[in-house]
Amino acid sequence: MNAPPVATTITLLGGESTGKSDLAQALCRHLNDVLHIPTALVAEQLRHWCETMGRAPRADEQSARAAEQTALIAQAASQHGVELVVADTTSLVIAAYSELYFNDTSLLPVARAEQRGYGLTLLMGLDLPWVADGLFRDGPAVRDATDAVLRRELQIAGVRYQTIYGKGPQRLQQALRAIGKHLGRQLLADDPALRLGRGRWVCDSCSDPDCEHRLFSQLLTTDHTRDPPP
Repeated sequence: MNAPPVATTITLLGGESTGKSDLAQALCRHLNDVLHIPTALVAEQLRHWCETMGRAPRADEQSARAAEQTALIAQAASQHGVELVVADTTSLVIAAYSELYFNDTSLLPVARAEQRGYGLTLLMGLDLPWVADGLFRDGPAVRDATDAVLRRELQIAGVRYQTIYGKGPQRLQQALRAIGKHLGRQLLADDPALRLGRGRWVCDSCSDPDCEHRLFSQLLTTDHTRDPPP
């Protein structure tokens, strides 16, 4: 008997206050309600755990939080009829926190291996303003440090990724463009970048956020209504 198909998993990575949860929810709504692609959302369980317990995990509790996130992603991907899974973070983010907060790198090898198994990795850009939530967010310096660790680990793992910039609908469109390219499907009704053969609008594994942001800004200001030169 053939095994049931496993859904393609889209993972959203980034530090605190980078818009992961908002984008994950917007993606699921659009994919399900507008494009009618059966999509499951896996929320960030670390955040849920912190809110429930009223504190951040200790060093010895990090491994269980990472394993829980991985298990929930696998469970969602194996659901009957689900084509896509949008995961609001993976074990790699928890492993990055373990390094930054506890100087513990032991979770990184397993997290890298797990990240290689996912279909598409979207890294949140740092163009959104940092916003305190009154609970656990430590500041923009921690966000920047998390971004640096994630980029380093994705490079070590050999995982290609797309950095997503923009606010609101703009951010959603860039994510849909990246997902469509990965699936070989045009998910936007009229995608100028695809029409002009510019699907790869930023480097897949660039390690310079400023460079990525400049390229993103140039894309938004380019007049795509003109015909390309012969």
